Amino acid sequence: MSDASVSAGVVMPAVAFHFNVPERRGYVCRLLRKAWRSGARVVVTGEAAMLTEIDRLLWTFEPLEFVPHWRGADADVVPQRLRETPVLLLERHSPALGHDVLVNLGHEVPSDWQQYRRVIEVVSRDEFDRDRARARWRRYGAAGATIEKHEAGGA
Repeated sequence: MSDASVSAGVVMPAVAFHFNVPERRGYVCRLLRKAWRSGARVVVTGEAAMLTEIDRLLWTFEPLEFVPHWRGADADVVPQRLRETPVLLLERHSPALGHDVLVNLGHEVPSDWQQYRRVIEVVSRDEFDRDRARARWRRYGAAGATIEKHEAGGA
């Protein structure tokens, strides 16, 4: 599996959709733990309430582990000393921070998504969420991105 594709001479990030996620917050915490362990630097973007909940869960979802992260509203307010933090939870992200993976929990395609090496979309079983994901899939595809589909399954 490659991390990016080439479309009209432009390197596009690989886009992965994780469908039928029964519980998004826990799934994202496990995904972030896996990414951190592999050395990836990740920005998670979405609505404030969801990011705040993930921030809380990252402190508690595994009793003997901690995934280094920082929660803020905007990439512009990330303190200089924290810019190397492996996981950033931001309502307004920026590829200028140097993170290579973008996890989108929002309903729209994030701005500047093409600046990342990889984009991950986490989609619940909720019909509204699935409908918005279909629209994002079409937009990524129209831009020339290679899209992978993963079924989370499970109950």
